[in-house]
Amino acid sequence: MKRRDLLKQAVAFAALASLRASQGEAAETNQLAESLLGEKPAPPWLELGPAPEETRKDNMLFRKLGRTGERISAFGLGGHHIGLVKEEQDSIKLIRSAIDRGITFMDNCWDYHNGKSEVWMGKALRDGYREKVFLMTKIDGRTKQAAVSQIDESLKRLQTDHVDLMQIHENLRMEDADRCFAEGGAIEALEEAKKTGKIRYIGFTGHKDPIVHNRMLDVAAEHNFHFDSCQMPLNLLDASFRSFAQHVVPRLLKEGIAVLGMKPMASGAIVKNKIATPKECLTYALTLPTSAVITGIDSMDVLDQDLGIMKDFKPLDVGQMRELLARTMKPAQTGNYEKFKTATMYDGTALHPEWLG
Repeated sequence: MKRRDLLKQAVAFAALASLRASQGEAAETNQLAESLLGEKPAPPWLELGPAPEETRKDNMLFRKLGRTGERISAFGLGGHHIGLVKEEQDSIKLIRSAIDRGITFMDNCWDYHNGKSEVWMGKALRDGYREKVFLMTKIDGRTKQAAVSQIDESLKRLQTDHVDLMQIHENLRMEDADRCFAEGGAIEALEEAKKTGKIRYIGFTGHKDPIVHNRMLDVAAEHNFHFDSCQMPLNLLDASFRSFAQHVVPRLLKEGIAVLGMKPMASGAIVKNKIATPKECLTYALTLPTSAVITGIDSMDVLDQDLGIMKDFKPLDVGQMRELLARTMKPAQTGNYEKFKTATMYDGTALHPEWLG
């Protein structure tokens, strides 16, 4: 991209920033625009340092999961997408093929497709496949009672006596943290499940706003509680709009909490609207200090594509990072391509508040 084009985009970016409600957000946006032009040093989040300690086996990278000592594949198999496959046997075949080809991190959730994703994954993990993977699922319950019920139901569906990582799903509201850590809240259920061997590690997820993630981390600190992982959207557009990369990832690294990236293509919107290619999206997400990037795979073709990208993966240098972010910052600013941040269509617990308990 020529400097003239970068300048035009930076000016447009700054104009958009001036419309933001917060002067602080506008200043932050201008700082990013100026840094992308090379006129000012990159903000600290743009140079977060290398990915977690990693090793390569065949065509897959394996990275350290925070402070846990566990090593997981740098790609995670998205649990929602395996439920989009039309036939159960095709989904099982897809899951097993992903495992056979190196993907060991399994993502899922109690509410995906009304439990179908967990049921299908449970069947796929028979015949010795459970022992090959690091299994993660999520619960929606904010009360102890709801959380206990969902934990047990997930274990039954997944046909296992334990999951390696259980995460609180959809941390979307400022009060979610208070509900989880209240007396009789979900944290009590998770800690008891950990003591009895039903789960090994505890984390949380969310896709709405970095402020809400930081609220969860604040409340956890008040209760002397350390999360093992934190999952959030990390994609090229996120860098310029309600950015988890800017406002959450640096704190996670400081506190030794594993960074789990999701929605690397913004639920497909980046590629569908020709903002960037799948390779650019996944390379960016892998270049960030992510322990794993959870990507939606609903066909063998997509599996082949993603594993090909992994095989050829080389981290972006700062110049390449600047170029990609400069090219994508204008479409990012409206939030139109990250609907999970700006609308409710992706908010299962908003559409079904009864899941919260």
